[in-house]
Amino acid sequence: MPGTDLELLVKAAHAAGDVARQFSGPSAKVWEKPGGAGPVTEADLAVNRVLEDTLRSARPDYGWLSEESEDGGARLDRDRVFIVDPIDGTRSFMEGSQIWAHSLSVVERGKVIAGVIYLPMRDKLYAAALEGGATLNGTPLRVGARIEPDGATMLAAKPNFKGEFWRRGEHPGLVRNFRPSLAYRMALVAEGRFDAMMTLRSAWEWDIAAGALILQEAGAAVSDQSGAGLVFNNPEPKVPGVLAANPQLHETLTRSLVEGAVI
Repeated sequence: MPGTDLELLVKAAHAAGDVARQFSGPSAKVWEKPGGAGPVTEADLAVNRVLEDTLRSARPDYGWLSEESEDGGARLDRDRVFIVDPIDGTRSFMEGSQIWAHSLSVVERGKVIAGVIYLPMRDKLYAAALEGGATLNGTPLRVGARIEPDGATMLAAKPNFKGEFWRRGEHPGLVRNFRPSLAYRMALVAEGRFDAMMTLRSAWEWDIAAGALILQEAGAAVSDQSGAGLVFNNPEPKVPGVLAANPQLHETLTRSLVEGAVI
């Protein structure tokens, strides 16, 4: 049995990738979730089963929160909780793209202590343990050093750039980029390939928990859009938004946003 939570997450991520690669996204069976919550494929469900079996059998005293499992609230009474997204970027997976990820984390009393984001089709495994640094395939990560927002690259959906969300009526010269997986966006900023990422929309914890730790351990400041820290394993497993960049750029961007900016 893996000795640390991070080692266990890495093992589970590789097992998830082995399962996911057995499916073809464009031909996988698809169902629509109730309440307009989006699609789920047979691959999502198969990956969820292997993750739950691998993780919960190794740590039966941990709680469980997954996008593809019914949430009964029992996790709220546990000190440590697995928070996972079997496939982050399901629509991308369905289209046959390679840009989707498994996002796995362990949260202790609201704080992420281990996290893994794995892109099996690209063999990219981002990993971090609290106070242990962040890596990509074993190589240490460091967030980018750019501090001026004018010309800074930001991973975000187009609506985040609307003038109504920025104090000056327009964003401060940011260059927008996008990736369909929210977890991958966070990992790319931790890798230093982009300067910042943001979503002004409430984010599910399973999409961002692993990425928040990986960013933090790579030297980024990570918060909601008001600058408040993120807390996980909430009764409703959401946070009000996410903003991440190196600390100086993060502070500038936070000051540039309209107070209470929400999509």
